[in-house]
Amino acid sequence: MASTSSPPVLHSFSIRCVRNAHPGLSAKAPLVSLPNRRQLLFFLTTTTAFTVKEPVSNAEDIPLFGLRKKLKSAEEEAVEIVKEGFETAEKGLETAERGIVTVEKGLKMAEKEIETAEKEIESAVSFGAFAQAGAVAGAEFLGVVVATSIVNGILGPESKKS
Repeated sequence: MASTSSPPVLHSFSIRCVRNAHPGLSAKAPLVSLPNRRQLLFFLTTTTAFTVKEPVSNAEDIPLFGLRKKLKSAEEEAVEIVKEGFETAEKGLETAERGIVTVEKGLKMAEKEIETAEKEIESAVSFGAFAQAGAVAGAEFLGVVVATSIVNGILGPESKKS
C-alpha cells in the first residue's frame, strides 16, 4: 500500500531501474584481508633490508666519477686566474696613466723650448723692412737669370740650326 500512495512518476522510475538492473554486475566491496605469517615474514625482512642498507655514496668519491670534484677545482682555478687578470689589468692602467701624465709634462716642456727657439730665431734673423725688400728683389733677379740660362741652354742649339 505504500507504493500506491507514492506519486506515479516515482513509481514508474523505480520499475524501470529494476528492469534495467543486471544481477551479475553488482559491485562488491573488496575484501580486506589481514596479513598471514608468510606476508609478515617477508615484510619484516624487507624493512630490515631497507633500514640496514649502505649509506649513499657520493659520486665525487668514486675515481671514475670524480669529474665533479675536478670540475669544482678547475672552476676555482679559473676564478683565481680571472681575479689575477683583473688585478694585472688595473696595475697596467695605473702605469699607463702615469706614463700619459709624464708624456703630457714632456710635451709642455717641448712646447716651451720651441717657443724659446722661435724667439731666438726671430731676434737673430730680424731684418728691417728696407733690407727685406732688397733681399726679395735680389732673389727675384737671381731667379730670372737662372731661368734665362736654362731656357737658352735648351733652346740654344735649336735656334742655331735653323
